[in-house]
Amino acid sequence: MFAKLTSFSMDHDRAKAVARDLFPGIAISVIVAITAQFLAEHYATPAMLLALLLGIAVSFLGEEGKTVSGIAFSARTLLRVGVALLGVRVSMMLMLGLGPGLIGLVIAGLVATIAFGLIVAPIFGHKWRFALLTAGSVAICGASAAMAISAILPRDERSEERLIFTVLGVTVLSTIAMIAYPIIVNALALDSIQAGVFLGGTIHDVAQVVGAGFSISDATGETATLVKLMRVAMLAPVVLVSSILIRSFAQLPTGGKRPPVLPGFVVAFLILAGLNSFGLIPQAVSEFLGQCSRWLLLTAIAAVGMKTNLRQVLSVGGAAIALIVAETIFIAGFILAGIGLLT
Repeated sequence: MFAKLTSFSMDHDRAKAVARDLFPGIAISVIVAITAQFLAEHYATPAMLLALLLGIAVSFLGEEGKTVSGIAFSARTLLRVGVALLGVRVSMMLMLGLGPGLIGLVIAGLVATIAFGLIVAPIFGHKWRFALLTAGSVAICGASAAMAISAILPRDERSEERLIFTVLGVTVLSTIAMIAYPIIVNALALDSIQAGVFLGGTIHDVAQVVGAGFSISDATGETATLVKLMRVAMLAPVVLVSSILIRSFAQLPTGGKRPPVLPGFVVAFLILAGLNSFGLIPQAVSEFLGQCSRWLLLTAIAAVGMKTNLRQVLSVGGAAIALIVAETIFIAGFILAGIGLLT
């Protein structure tokens, strides 16, 4: 009995020591996230982009001092929890209402974009890791997908650099698309369903999809959001297939650790998506968990920014920018062509 009490006391002391070690870094990551959200609400700028830039501005905090371990924890563990909670935003039952043609188009666009990125990346001087990261983020759900895919890639000295560039790139391109794509919709005289499929099937981040869709009409906004969430639902299958292929075929760095076939955060994503699809999660709980996911991802991207050396990110070069722009143009053209054929 005494031995059990002693063991419990030691575990409790160890947990308190870990909490004390992590708290400063987590706290500063949360402060940066709150600041980014405040600025986003007042200056109509994507919160993810602001969290990233503010994090980079105080990147010295991620290099030395008491905040280092907490920032690393936020950038890795809080990220995974945030991605897992994204599952509560997925409802398969609502998505089935779009019909097989449009569902097939959205999935085909996603797969084709990833394939396109992997095929053309060598032309731009980049290898499969960067291609999968950028193409997956463009095809699925922007910054959230970039962070989820980064978590399953074998890590090397340039992993953080590739992630930060991709998040920055897709967020900026999403913002441009939010402004430019409604103009394209009007120029092509697309109806509300066509416009919703185009916007939801091509813009990278959920917030920008909502902004672009509802700027045209309520019907367009609702369709665009539904299509976008279908792309979010594809995050788990893409991560699963990628994990299996990486484990089977990728050459890992010396001493590299193979990623798991299905990471725990993807399993949690699938469970929550399944529960929500069958209406087993109350609306109020779903909304609360959705907000938790958003804040966790915002905190995680702030922490990623604080772990970043801006000089190294900028050294990625013009070819990387050209690749991510090419992937963005490809998915837009693919979805527009598919709409033309189906309607």
